[in-house]
Amino acid sequence: MVKIRDDLPKNQDGSINIHEWIERVAKDRPAKEKNLLAQGALLNLEHGGHHLTCVNESCLRQGLTTAETLATLEPDIATLLAAIVYFPAHYGELTLDLIKTTLGTEVAALVSGVIQITTHTSQAKGTNSTAYHDNLRKMLLAVVEDVRVVLIKLAERITSLRAASVLDKELRHQYALETRDIYAPLANRLGIGQIKWELEDFAFRYLEPDAYKNIAKLLDEKRLDREVYVKKVIEQIKAALAKESIEAEVSGRVKHIYSIWRKMIRKHLDFQDIYDVRAVRILVPHIRDCYGALGIVHALWQHIPKEFDDYIATPKENGYRSLHTAVIGPQGKTIEIQIRTFEMHQEAELGVAAHWLYKEGGKLDQNYQKKLNTLRQILDWSDQAQESDVNEALLQELLEDRVYIFTPRGDVIDLPLGATPLDFAYHIHTSLGHRCRGAKVNGSIVPLNYQLNSGEQVEILSIKEGMPSRDWLNPQLGYITSVRARAKVHSWFKRQARDQNIIQGREILEKEFKRMGLELASLNRALPKFNLKNLEDLYAALGGGDLGVGQVINALQKEEQLDEEEAFSAHLTKPSMLQSDITIQGVGNLLCHFGRCCKPLPGDRIVGYITLGRGVTIHRQDCLNVLNKDVDDEQRIIQVQWGETRRNVYPVDISIRAYDRQGLLRDITSILTNEKLNVIAVNTLTNKDDNIANLVLTLEIPDLNGLMNILNKIMHLPNVLEVHRVAQEKHK
Repeated sequence: MVKIRDDLPKNQDGSINIHEWIERVAKDRPAKEKNLLAQGALLNLEHGGHHLTCVNESCLRQGLTTAETLATLEPDIATLLAAIVYFPAHYGELTLDLIKTTLGTEVAALVSGVIQITTHTSQAKGTNSTAYHDNLRKMLLAVVEDVRVVLIKLAERITSLRAASVLDKELRHQYALETRDIYAPLANRLGIGQIKWELEDFAFRYLEPDAYKNIAKLLDEKRLDREVYVKKVIEQIKAALAKESIEAEVSGRVKHIYSIWRKMIRKHLDFQDIYDVRAVRILVPHIRDCYGALGIVHALWQHIPKEFDDYIATPKENGYRSLHTAVIGPQGKTIEIQIRTFEMHQEAELGVAAHWLYKEGGKLDQNYQKKLNTLRQILDWSDQAQESDVNEALLQELLEDRVYIFTPRGDVIDLPLGATPLDFAYHIHTSLGHRCRGAKVNGSIVPLNYQLNSGEQVEILSIKEGMPSRDWLNPQLGYITSVRARAKVHSWFKRQARDQNIIQGREILEKEFKRMGLELASLNRALPKFNLKNLEDLYAALGGGDLGVGQVINALQKEEQLDEEEAFSAHLTKPSMLQSDITIQGVGNLLCHFGRCCKPLPGDRIVGYITLGRGVTIHRQDCLNVLNKDVDDEQRIIQVQWGETRRNVYPVDISIRAYDRQGLLRDITSILTNEKLNVIAVNTLTNKDDNIANLVLTLEIPDLNGLMNILNKIMHLPNVLEVHRVAQEKHK
């Protein structure tokens, strides 16, 4: 359960007793450090100490409370001093120059770092904002450069949340959302268990108050019975361990409300079915004692196999190590038991802080350095990558679920959920990713777009010299999930000769436009959208992987809409909206319908043809039935545009050419079903001489993007040779 408020020692007049506070927080520290803490508290008091923070606490009180929260992590004196003076500095009551003069350059640098993070946090308005992503980046930079900045910020967030009940509902909700989505995952990533749990419980308390209160009430109602029961279990375990000469510290374990709720939701359980409401922790000196204690516990009571996890053999991504098991204890009640060494317990509670040698001026422990390399690597390529890629990478590494994959040597690699063998190959080494041509999962060959599952062993099949395929960058094909891997493929194509990229980019665009029945004539209109000067730059960007065909089509579609809006506003005659799809300029209300010959889609350039007795027929501008009109008929061709309100779907014909095989049509219709596309008509014809099947399908498609997506997916089915939008035919 969350801690609402820390009570600081007081003098008789009600003021904070700083001397007594220092003795409580730093009783084992040398006198020199105690004097520095007194100096920091005095600096806070004299320069804005009574100024109220956003949660209606004085800067002095919140500074001391933050420092006391940090003290449990056993930081160096500079970290504690920075926590004390941060609040008056943040509110402009205390200058960094004065901090530097009084407490030193190191303390001033830490305070400056926390202020930068806080400034960006206050600017963020939701998880999709630029400021939100920038804040993620700032914090991860701080992790790599000086983790103490982030530790201070996490402690500051806890103290603010303890008093956040004074905030209005909307601001409190924003605070809690930020805590759940940024700060708690970051504390988890750094392995700081004692801070992570409190942040999660606070966020849950403010975001889901009813659920929080319900679980808290259930815990309180059962607390006495649970404590008596756990005490008896602890005595039995101690006796059994002593009999086998295993030294151990056995205690009951606090279960946090958020973790109980999350398990209830994830596993669809009632409160009484949660195994670890009754929980015991066993701490032993050595790893061998962990497994010895596990055997003893399983000998005492029947264990529940599906609830056993060995995080010692396979640690979590944040370095957490422990044995977890659940047993059916006395009276048939379930108990969760954690078994770990004293060192593992310190790491689980302190995380990255357990590896910093502050007091001796040492550097980050080399073993833990490896655990921060993933974040460092993202920031290494961030200057070359697109900003959106960097933001997505930060979210993947920090917030998303992970899968844990074994290398052939038994090493564990953690990747984003949904990762493929190509993601794995690029994680191991960029060169291995480029040369990857296949993969084995648990000894069996799998496709390169196979989605990996935790616990699988992956072996990459590579060639001596190789290069990536542009298909790997197509998101519809699912070859790459990791943003880092995608950036490495992008980078490879960018380094290739510009001339070659221009040739390949033009081929890509011509092929795709031809397949979709589009014209290249209006490509120049897309250049401003991508800040490009000429078509060669556009082709080079396509060939180099910086742009996708879908982006170009989207840009052209938007330009087409803008042109139509401008033409409409300049026209003197009020247009009429027909069928909510088409705006007809210069005429009154007329019936309109779409030409069956070319079946235009939103994004196609269109014209209207006034028929005799049937209103206006809408055609694509490149439709043969429009281009071949005689002079008299040309006078009946009018300007039209797509209306603001459109149908959900439009009919379009696609042609598929493939080697016939059993299940071909089933596979095609399966894709259409998954994409939730309706099939209006199907026409198939197979040539028995060459076994070539020709299929023409009439589908209901929402727009050009939907058309491109479905063409890509069908094209990658086995035996498919060609798939494209059907060229219009002239009606006789």
